[in-house]
Amino acid sequence: MNIYDFKVKTRKGDELDLAEMKGKVVLVVNTATGCGFTPQYEGIEKLYEKYHDKGFEVLDFPCNQFGKQAPGSDEEIHEFCTARYKTQFEQMSKIDVNGENELPLYTYLKEAQPNEEIKGMKNKAAMATIKGISTTCKKPNDIKWNFTKFLVDKNGNAVKRYDPTSKPDSFDADIAELLG
Repeated sequence: MNIYDFKVKTRKGDELDLAEMKGKVVLVVNTATGCGFTPQYEGIEKLYEKYHDKGFEVLDFPCNQFGKQAPGSDEEIHEFCTARYKTQFEQMSKIDVNGENELPLYTYLKEAQPNEEIKGMKNKAAMATIKGISTTCKKPNDIKWNFTKFLVDKNGNAVKRYDPTSKPDSFDADIAELLG
């Protein structure tokens, strides 16, 4: 099993067969427009601009499960991201990443990469606080907060999981390595 076994809904309501991502390196991220990590959109967009022509894609899944920080419709969220951060990458329809209504793609991602590496004492402290306030994180491998990121290789396999405190430039080298 890999991401090519899944179909997701775009913000416009169309179905996207992830098999269309074959041969590409993909960053999958659950996002929110009202989160302290929202400025990471800027870094994600920079990675997208840097590597898109080399086969890199971003799948942005807005999620309102953490502190209700992704209010609004799919279109309102898209307008915010494109106006504020000039995002150009694919934005999907709003989803749940944990619980009984979680998107099946996220069930796969969490099983494939159950643990996130948290670097630095400041980030570990932030994640400990987040874990304490996250009401939807019930299982050990659940998503703990907005801006958890998964890196997928050219064969559709989830190969890395980054915690919300991981800034996009911290995994630039991982993307470059997977692109070869």
